[in-house]
Amino acid sequence: MACLALLLVLPALASEPAPSPTPADPLDLLRQRLADRLSTVPASAGGGPFDVRISTRSTLPAAGPARPGTRPAGSSRPSRVTQGPGSGAVRWGYEGEVGPMAWGSLKPEYALCKSGERQSPIDIRGGLAVDLDPVRFDYQPTQFAVLDNGHTVQVNVVPGNSIEVSGRRFELQQFHFHRPSEERIDGRQFEMSLHLVHRDAQGRLAVVALLFDEGPPHAVVQEVWNNLPLERGEALQAREPLDLGALLPNDRRYYTYMGSLTTPPCSEGVQWIVMRAPQSLAAEQINLFSRIYPMNARPVQAAAGRRILQSE
Repeated sequence: MACLALLLVLPALASEPAPSPTPADPLDLLRQRLADRLSTVPASAGGGPFDVRISTRSTLPAAGPARPGTRPAGSSRPSRVTQGPGSGAVRWGYEGEVGPMAWGSLKPEYALCKSGERQSPIDIRGGLAVDLDPVRFDYQPTQFAVLDNGHTVQVNVVPGNSIEVSGRRFELQQFHFHRPSEERIDGRQFEMSLHLVHRDAQGRLAVVALLFDEGPPHAVVQEVWNNLPLERGEALQAREPLDLGALLPNDRRYYTYMGSLTTPPCSEGVQWIVMRAPQSLAAEQINLFSRIYPMNARPVQAAAGRRILQSE
């Protein structure tokens, strides 16, 4: 799934944890606030400890649209954005009455979620092995802001990072995470996936999907976790740049097919590029995300005879 605007507020919890004594030190207070937030979601079975470095800079509630990364590096304030549902917004989720089976009926603009014929994700099977041009990644260390938008953890980046696919250039807009992976390969589902969302000058979308199994930790993902905001709807501007190129696997072979966004409005005409080689995340990294979003993956959709190509 790919999500350009992920707009969900999860159902309110039945009860709030008892407040802890307020620490005198501001850094301890920030640690306590994040710990209190994570404690409202049960840890995954077999989960272990996790280590997140909490930034000492302040965060502010989202107040209005703003381009992430417009503040200079080292700014003491995050970008302020509005990414959550506003008054009258249609709520959607991953289970129950607002889950994937209901998306197409929640709002007329979401109709493709039910009626579309080229929907994503799919179970990738029987790809045609052809001599595809490699995807040209032009990723640089870049300023970034981390947002919890109510559906996932999303990373907004400043302009200047792109891919080239079949001679067409797409600019990276943002990336975000799903657990478990939305994509499957020959029926196999992975622990998590990461979607890098790109747009070209004509507004067409290309999404690069990275797959993750459990194993050694991933340093770039850890940098994202280290900059988690304390509240949903906030975008926290990181002080140090993120090495986007280090997100990618060494093996750049891929599958490609035409599909859709994997969240409402499920718009079609999206080119998907699914990297064939899975990477690894430590169990603690997976469990940390699971405590915020235990499941945020759309079920696989019918391939409906679509052509799937794979690079050699």
